[in-house]
Amino acid sequence: MKVQCVICDRIEEIDDDSPLAKMLRNRPIHTFMCQECHDRISQKTKERLATGKFRLYRDKKDEEEW
Repeated sequence: MKVQCVICDRIEEIDDDSPLAKMLRNRPIHTFMCQECHDRISQKTKERLATGKFRLYRDKKDEEEW
């Protein structure tokens, strides 16, 4: 299966039977990002987190009172 990275527009070939290929076929809202772009984004995010000026907003989990 041929897939295209949403960031760098590189076309890659992935195995048709892989879970990633199945996810991309069945759920068109999901997009593909090549490993190089994924690594670059994760590295930049870690660098911004290390500065202390970057906040990553995550959902707060409410505990149920049962």
